[in-house]
Amino acid sequence: MGLGVSGRAAVRYLLASGVQVFVSDSREFAELPLADQEYLQENNVAFEGGGHSREFFLQGDFIVLSPGVPKDLPLLMEMKEQNIPLLGELALAAPQLVEQVVAVTGTNGKTTVTALIGELLKSSGKKVFVGGNIGTPLLDYLCQGERVDVLVLELSSFQLESAGDFRPDIGVLLNITPDHLNRHGSMVAYAAAKMKLFAHQGEQDKAILGSDDPMCRQIMPLLTEQKVYSFGTKEECEAKGEGNELTITLEGRKDFYSLAGTQLASHTGLLNSGVAVLAASLLGCKAEEIQKTLNHFTPAAHRLQLVTRRKGVDYYDDSKATNTGAVLSALASFSGNVILIAGGRDKGEDYSVLTELVGKKVKELILIGEAAESIDEALKGVIRANRAASMEDAVAVAVEVAEPGDVVLLSPACASFDMFDSYGHRGEVFCDAVLNFKEQIRETVV
Repeated sequence: MGLGVSGRAAVRYLLASGVQVFVSDSREFAELPLADQEYLQENNVAFEGGGHSREFFLQGDFIVLSPGVPKDLPLLMEMKEQNIPLLGELALAAPQLVEQVVAVTGTNGKTTVTALIGELLKSSGKKVFVGGNIGTPLLDYLCQGERVDVLVLELSSFQLESAGDFRPDIGVLLNITPDHLNRHGSMVAYAAAKMKLFAHQGEQDKAILGSDDPMCRQIMPLLTEQKVYSFGTKEECEAKGEGNELTITLEGRKDFYSLAGTQLASHTGLLNSGVAVLAASLLGCKAEEIQKTLNHFTPAAHRLQLVTRRKGVDYYDDSKATNTGAVLSALASFSGNVILIAGGRDKGEDYSVLTELVGKKVKELILIGEAAESIDEALKGVIRANRAASMEDAVAVAVEVAEPGDVVLLSPACASFDMFDSYGHRGEVFCDAVLNFKEQIRETVV
């Protein structure tokens, strides 16, 4: 059900396993990409388009849901009553996994942490697959045939909802802040989906949680089957960060690392590094190789990325910050004097959670997109907002008011789809606007 990236991987995997496959999608057949049309026809896959019908679904012994499909649709509830199992990609893959599995979830930081763990393990000589919610789907990895030592998977709450018996050797929960509430309905339901990461772990397994995150701290005492570790800035953390220094304390081992001069030298980078290094240490990676990887690691684009430094003003692209938690994390990385560009398509968030840090750190607020009015209303009395009709206009306002020592930060707290194709497209437009601004005077470009 649903022929997106994960759905296509599921079709390939099931066909390779000798299963007869039926595909149901909200799009008509002619609306599918041409490659998908040809693949379905070549493999004699029955297709239902333009919606989903009871009769079509009753042909199946089980239903494989793409992550974007909510499990509580009336048709799916009826299928459950007919004792037809509803499976996600993780549930399909679980019985086939013999490798060590590190699974990373959380509201913010998943992609960076997943990629960093992968690099740390590779630099230590391990054969590693990095994928899941990023890059290659897990089911495509299983189709490839060649196996590795460790799977490092980024997992979303949508994937975990239908995870079945999936069990990671190391489960990582970074944080839980409001996001996707339009899908999950409440923070309780959202947190419950994330907690499925740990549901089938046993005493031989490990859980790593962020001790600086209030909801993670509430979850820690509930995990009694597995060994629990923490990362953050608190003294009791096995991975403790302070400034640009990181200390890992494990039984029989205490290692020290420096992030000074690296692209991880920020508050967000410190937390991301702490959990990644802790996971790598638990898997036997050596301190010397870990430090080398930290020195050279480059996070993916649009994640608190320094675009340029011009006339004493730093311009940062944090377009991946599509929720309030990510914005709070970004603001925590700066001492103040921030000119914040925010706004986009609302995802059902409470923007008032930004009040304290915006009051402390932000000197100018520039709003764009559909959510501008909601953000402005939530922050009334804290800061007066400027409005901009486009990203180019927002950058122009920021350049006009910026003074030496200021930070211009794109950190939207919203989805991008009101004005852009994706958060990546939004970040690219921001970068282009900054770099091509009419003055064209840049002191340093990174």
